[in-house]
Amino acid sequence: MFRLPTTATAPFCPAEVHGSIPLPAAGPFWRRLLRVAGPGLLVSVGYMDPGNWATDIEAGSRFGHALLWVVLASSLAAMVLQTLSLRLGIVAQLDLAQACRARYRPAVNLSLWVMAELAIIACDVAEVLGTALALHLLFGMSLLSGVAISALDTLIVLGLKGRGFRQVEAIILGLVITIGVCYAAQLVLVGPDWRAVAAGFIPNGLSAHDRQALFLAIGILGATVMPHNLYLHSSIVQTRRIDRTPQALQDGLRLCTVDTLVSLSLALLINAAILTLAATAFHAHGHTAVTEIQDAYHLLDPLVGGSVASVLFGVALLAAGQSSTFTGTIAGQVLMEGFLQLKIPCWQRRLATRAIALVPAFLGVWWLGDAGVGRLLVASQVVLSLQLPFAMWPLIRLTSDASVMGRFASGRGLRWTAWLIFGAVSLANVALLASLAGVA
Repeated sequence: MFRLPTTATAPFCPAEVHGSIPLPAAGPFWRRLLRVAGPGLLVSVGYMDPGNWATDIEAGSRFGHALLWVVLASSLAAMVLQTLSLRLGIVAQLDLAQACRARYRPAVNLSLWVMAELAIIACDVAEVLGTALALHLLFGMSLLSGVAISALDTLIVLGLKGRGFRQVEAIILGLVITIGVCYAAQLVLVGPDWRAVAAGFIPNGLSAHDRQALFLAIGILGATVMPHNLYLHSSIVQTRRIDRTPQALQDGLRLCTVDTLVSLSLALLINAAILTLAATAFHAHGHTAVTEIQDAYHLLDPLVGGSVASVLFGVALLAAGQSSTFTGTIAGQVLMEGFLQLKIPCWQRRLATRAIALVPAFLGVWWLGDAGVGRLLVASQVVLSLQLPFAMWPLIRLTSDASVMGRFASGRGLRWTAWLIFGAVSLANVALLASLAGVA
């Protein structure tokens, strides 16, 4: 199996703490699972960022519960792909960017790096807009001021200098719990029709004949299966030190897979909760054109009969934007070190990414006004979906290759499931582009 060295200079990026958390060879399953748990959680926060909110809210307000099955299907696809990602990291001890650099020509690697960076920037635009919206809703500041203040989150990353990776995971856990508790409380307040919710998880043909439903379905897909998360997971899973014996590797794969499935199931519940809240609070009351997060915030007050739901909404939105900041920074570091072998401190990487993302965020808010934020958020998630096949292709190929994975290469069932997902994502993207070309 081929392998590249893994080093880093970043304060809390995974490469620096490569194998720093040992996996006990014996002991209760739950105790060993707790030692492994963490990477799945960090990956899951990308599945509940402000971009997800925008797509889920518009989908719920326009079509009720009809697109819940897309949330479920996207989450299941994410579980398969993130499982492949963690397998690459644990078995080959390579992240996806390093493995691509070892396998492909420089021109191919450069193209893959550029597309992955575009995905991170698109995601960061959503985080900027989400944080700005949360500050606007909770404290009344203008969106442009909120966008400017969001640039200061680099100080948060700088403040973590010298902290261990476990501390970063604890911070993320706190933010995810905040999001989950806020949405659980909001669902209790709005009282959804659980029969309608259950029916929404049954696939239907709405997106096949409705262009807007297709656009939102692609947005949900891109918001859920983020391409840079595939690079991220294959790196941060290496913070767990697992013996290189076949039995220990098998045990580590099993524990890390459980961590991933549990974490992404939590993300699935939160995304389903966002769409269900919009379907119950807006669509069911005739508000079928709630395309802006701020409109959703203000509509919750009269519909629920108090300000508690809207305050919870704003707090959860702020937590979602900040939690994604950490993982986006680490993912960017993984890309630069893996593809370019370029090492810079995490705070410098964060500053560069946020500086680039501020430009489209500022221009979008200035040009479209407050009412255009929702469109920008959904569009950013569609960009993620369009980039996704370019990360999936090398991941599936590498994890199916015995020269990389040895005896742990993907079996026929897993391999063909992954290729089926690749085909479905690619076909959906082609359908969307054809639909947009028809509109043009």
